[in-house]
Amino acid sequence: MRCVTVMGPSQSGKSELIRKLAALDGHPAKSETAGPLTLTRFTYLDEPWCALDLAGGPEYARMAARPLLASDAVVLCVAADPDEAVLAAPYLRAIEASGTPCLIFINRIDAAKGRIRDVVAALQAYTGHTIVLRQIPIREDGRIVGAVDLISERAWRYRDGQSSVLVELPQSEADREHEARAALLEHMSEYDDALLEELIEEHEPATGALYQIAQRETADSVLMPAFLGAAAHMSGVTRLMKALRHETPQVDALRARLDPKALAVGFDAEVRKHLGKCVLLRALADGVAVGKPLGGANLGGLAEIGGKAGLDRLDAGDVGLSVKSDHLNAGQLFTATAATPVPAWAQGCPPAMRRVVTPAHERDEVRLSAALARLAEADPMLSISQDEETGHATLGVQGPMHLRQVLAMLADDFGVEVAAHVPLPQYRETISAQHEETYRHRKQSGGAGQFADVHIAIRPHGRGDGFAFAETVKGGAVPRNYIPAVEEGAREAMARGPLGFPVTDVSVMLMDGKHHAVDSSDFAFRTAGKMALREALAKAGPVLLQPIQAVTVHVPSVHSGAMVSLMSGLGGQVLGFDRDPDFRGWDEFRALLPLAAMDDLATALGSSTQGCAWAESRFDHYEEVYGREADRISRERLSA
Repeated sequence: MRCVTVMGPSQSGKSELIRKLAALDGHPAKSETAGPLTLTRFTYLDEPWCALDLAGGPEYARMAARPLLASDAVVLCVAADPDEAVLAAPYLRAIEASGTPCLIFINRIDAAKGRIRDVVAALQAYTGHTIVLRQIPIREDGRIVGAVDLISERAWRYRDGQSSVLVELPQSEADREHEARAALLEHMSEYDDALLEELIEEHEPATGALYQIAQRETADSVLMPAFLGAAAHMSGVTRLMKALRHETPQVDALRARLDPKALAVGFDAEVRKHLGKCVLLRALADGVAVGKPLGGANLGGLAEIGGKAGLDRLDAGDVGLSVKSDHLNAGQLFTATAATPVPAWAQGCPPAMRRVVTPAHERDEVRLSAALARLAEADPMLSISQDEETGHATLGVQGPMHLRQVLAMLADDFGVEVAAHVPLPQYRETISAQHEETYRHRKQSGGAGQFADVHIAIRPHGRGDGFAFAETVKGGAVPRNYIPAVEEGAREAMARGPLGFPVTDVSVMLMDGKHHAVDSSDFAFRTAGKMALREALAKAGPVLLQPIQAVTVHVPSVHSGAMVSLMSGLGGQVLGFDRDPDFRGWDEFRALLPLAAMDDLATALGSSTQGCAWAESRFDHYEEVYGREADRISRERLSA
């Protein structure tokens, strides 16, 4: 079995293309959906195929690498519109990073909004691999009615809903065909010395030899052939399928690309009722069988993609579900004895948004934790962490659709209803002035009392230096054994300052104090230290601090200009941008942005870049917040 992923932007017609490809042989196809992936198994000329359809939309474009783990080749389905080429940029990036052989299908050419060569040129701006037209359109009265194959030089006329019919090459297209064919052969000769020799000597290359060269250069990912058609009308579908049949490599090439020792790859997973965790496996070699070692333990069971039991083995190239094998996870390569992470290109983008989730009923707290752990095992694009402020679980997801999918699975598969909300930024506070404070703790309640007197001085510490404690006590005014208790009390006071947030970047000096031979104790000095610092903080000019993230936005160059106003509108500071050294047509845009604006950034990137850009961030520093905004944040905190 050979596996091909068909991917592309929303409304590019990729799902329709798969249906038409699967119907060519006249035999019924089998389709099953697993999360954002739809798997369709069919035959063509008695050979088994599996087509993987990745759901369209910006956040699923961020997951484009997932199905490529199981793909011998990929068909990138794009619209016949140069202005929409940028929508294919995230897919081209993932394809190039993975090294997967790619064929481009320019769909809906019956409603083309530009010249085909302009579409190819626009796509070429986003890949370092050379895109070559393998067909040119035949036009009549301004309409595209067929295509000419540039290798065989045969012309085909489209018939609505039927296979194309062979026709004579129109004389009006002869000059254009010769020009396009010469360009194709020139590109092919760059990677084939024998063909280059023939062209220099002005010999006509044999058609069969040209197809062999095309097959090798597609498999080696040095060229991306582009085909034309309109899947809804069956136009060009047969020619595309023939190209896939001849130019898609066998599973051995995928194994060599991923890990020559691997037996299988887990490229996706889901949790199903009555079956538990099911991992989608692609066998990369023979030896994947029930009861045999895989990933360090015996494989518990296998099922067909639809969940039907009865499989006892997967031959090389086959796709199936592992069941009763909790040691296997998606996003892993499996030998008989070990499981290793997939290559970095397949691990996807960092989360675009985060949400704190709380159970609707307190009794479900433990069930929620267990359910999230199971979902994280099944979905490599989902991350689970803990909110520092509340201790609740925090989900890292790729976007709103991914979030809805996770929440639906929690409700339907685990019976846990949850509420999701945006996590609060980790605000801090510090001081802006020096201050000295004396505090006496005295309490008498019968028997031994409590007595401690401390005199402290506080001052602002360097940004990011945290808490510092020192002492200059002389003459034993505060006995040495009680000084650690004063520091402990001061640290306790740092947990919540006068503005309602943890305090940082404060230096505390214990200067003097008094003690009582009977009533003093560690507890008394800890209390005195805590209360002294608490009162001092309120008098030392408290200042609110907000966390600032260092953000790198990976954005198609055509949208880089919009990043300046976008970042400024979110209260960020633009640092600059550079060309991405690894991916053509992409920039790396750098800025500093308040953590509170990160959720807005995900939304803004979607609207200003047509969903093509994505960001990664890390904590950089804390920055002061003044005025009404600081007052508002503090009031909300103190009233919570």
